Amino acid sequence: MTDANSPVSAAPDAEDAQYRVPRHVALIMDGNNRWAKHRQLPGNEGHRAGEQALRNVVEVAAKAGIEVLTVFAFSSENWRRPEQEVAALMQLFLMALSVRVKELDKAKIRLRFIGDRSAFSVDLQKGMIQAEQKTAHHTRMTLVIAVNYGGQWDVAQAARRLAEQVQQGQLQPEQIDAARLNSAVELADVPPVDLLIRTGGELRISNFVLWQAAYAELFFTDALWPDFGHDELHRALADFASRQRRFGRTSEQIEALHHA
Repeated sequence: MTDANSPVSAAPDAEDAQYRVPRHVALIMDGNNRWAKHRQLPGNEGHRAGEQALRNVVEVAAKAGIEVLTVFAFSSENWRRPEQEVAALMQLFLMALSVRVKELDKAKIRLRFIGDRSAFSVDLQKGMIQAEQKTAHHTRMTLVIAVNYGGQWDVAQAARRLAEQVQQGQLQPEQIDAARLNSAVELADVPPVDLLIRTGGELRISNFVLWQAAYAELFFTDALWPDFGHDELHRALADFASRQRRFGRTSEQIEALHHA
């Protein structure tokens, strides 16, 4: 893991060239509370350690040549957590916006947010807009942070958009297909998720990028999120590179395509 005081680096990393790198990686960052509990620390300390882990992983992902990194920061279900924990998370979010955006800007990384922002404070909403505007021109990597997000919400709001177009006479029902729906979900303008990683030992995807990860390779690790760093990410990338992605074809068809 990188030094906690070093800035996000734009330097290349030679070892990353060994992998067939996924274009789009999605991350479910699970285990902050358990990490703190194991160390007899307050839960908030786990979230602080998790924020630092994300900073380190962004650096490694950018060096590896990943185009898009989408992380599950706050789900639509997380509002059910204790009020004190939610308030602490919002304060941490504000801090990260004020400090980390400068690092992302310096590292030429674009920042985007997906999810329903309406439930957040005015200050947070303004901070998200300003962060997106400040980094909008960067192309080295895109960091997508999912906040108040759920995969079912995403598909439902896409369906609602298309229904409104039908109601307004701009679209016929028979014109709605997978491609049309894909154009209305979040992240329609970036590649689909190639690799979905979940930390913390749980074996589920928890309503995250359900549409975008339809053909994603799944990687589960027992590492709690604050402990997930350089070695674990490279292990996931190496595992991804070892898999044959068939998308419904046979192994023989894939091999024939590769030799064509």
